[in-house]
Amino acid sequence: MKLILIGIQGAGKSTQGNLLSTKLNLPYLSTGHIFREMAKEHTPLGRYIKETMNAGYLIPDDKTVQIVSEYLGKPEYAKGYIMDGFPRTLDQVKTFQNGIAKAIYLEVSDKEALWRLAGRSGNGEREDDTLKAILKRIEVYHRFTDPVIEHYRKEGKLITVNGEQTIEQIQKEIEAKLGIS
Repeated sequence: MKLILIGIQGAGKSTQGNLLSTKLNLPYLSTGHIFREMAKEHTPLGRYIKETMNAGYLIPDDKTVQIVSEYLGKPEYAKGYIMDGFPRTLDQVKTFQNGIAKAIYLEVSDKEALWRLAGRSGNGEREDDTLKAILKRIEVYHRFTDPVIEHYRKEGKLITVNGEQTIEQIQKEIEAKLGIS
C-alpha cells in the first residue's frame, strides 16, 4: 500500500506516519527529514537546501522529485510506503506517478499550526523554526499544497482527518477510514 500524508507543517504527519508504519509494517519516509539531513552535509547541494529551507521556501520540484524517486527505488519501498511531505505541488503530483492508494489529509488550522510550530521553536531542533520562516512556510503551504489536496479529492483518493484531535483519536480515525482498524 502506498500512502501519502498531507498537512500543514505541525499537523502531526510525522507522528501519524510512524504510527501507521508500525501498524501496516510499511517503511515511513519523510522528505523533511531527508532534506534536513542533506542540509547538514558540507556539499553545494547541502548548503543550497539549508539556505532554501531556512528562508521558508520549498526545494524546487525537479530536485525534490529526483531525490524522492531515488529513495523509493530502494528495495525496502517495493511493497509500499508511507510518505510525508511529498508531493507538495501539482507539478510534483504530475511528475510522480507511483500508484498512490490514498492521500491522508491532516486538517489543522493556521492558528493551531503556528502555535505548534512556535512551541517547538527555540529547542534547537530545527534552524528553520523562526517566526518569520514559520509564517513563510504557512503561506507557501497554502499557495502550493491546497491545489494538491483538491487534486486528490477530485481523484477520490483523499481521506480528510481532523488533525486537532488527540494523537490517539487521529490514529483511530485514519485507521477506520483506511479500513484497517
